[in-house]
Amino acid sequence: MNFKVSIEEAVNQLSKEEKNRFVTVMQHGSMSVEYYAPQKIDLQTPHKQDELYIIASGSGIFSRNNEKVSCKTGDALFVPAGIEHRFENFTTDFATWVIFYGPQGGEKK
Repeated sequence: MNFKVSIEEAVNQLSKEEKNRFVTVMQHGSMSVEYYAPQKIDLQTPHKQDELYIIASGSGIFSRNNEKVSCKTGDALFVPAGIEHRFENFTTDFATWVIFYGPQGGEKK
């Protein structure tokens, strides 16, 4: 994979997916970058790695461990590994970059 990917390239790759609403666009070591565009409902479950979301388009509500915040294009959100989270009441154009990183199970001390 390349060291640079545009939103247009990510959208194009996602349009080829028949089942998934995400596509992995970059990987290196423990880090991976996905482009995620849920439709109507976000069915995510907790992940095994820490993750960052960078909202690429649209807006909505982000719920993390029952704490809710509004989010919009350009916002960054952090979720530690294993934490319940999802997007709610998001606009039809909602999409986000998702960056997974670090060891499985989150930060080790």
